[in-house]
Amino acid sequence: MITTARVPADKAIRIAFSLNDSPDDPPRENAFPLAFPDLEQQLQPLPPCHDSKESMQVYKQHCQIAEEYYEVKKEIALLEERKKELILRLDQVEKESMDAAQLTKEYAELTEENRTLKLAQMQCVEQLEKLRIQYQKRLGSS
Repeated sequence: MITTARVPADKAIRIAFSLNDSPDDPPRENAFPLAFPDLEQQLQPLPPCHDSKESMQVYKQHCQIAEEYYEVKKEIALLEERKKELILRLDQVEKESMDAAQLTKEYAELTEENRTLKLAQMQCVEQLEKLRIQYQKRLGSS
């Protein structure tokens, strides 16, 4: 008798078979229910013919392939999730990089503006000093 149970996705699935079924057993309807409930209907292993060892062997191979297919699908899902995480991380790093580049550019602009303003201040101080000297000369000559 075969029983089925829903197994969490992170648990390994093992299927056991026996080819020693008595040929006197009457074929049972639905003796092999869906072995892989998460697998698409057209990919489900077809129930074997109980009287044929070759049919049982093909069924076992199909079940093994279905299990491998399920594992590959699970791995693909995990990799796609990891890809999404990496894309988000890359976007964040690129944004931070752009922010850093913007800040560097802004720093350079402000440094240049500061240099220009200091130069203008020095010129104003010099001009003020010249005006003081001229003013004092006028006061002294009057």
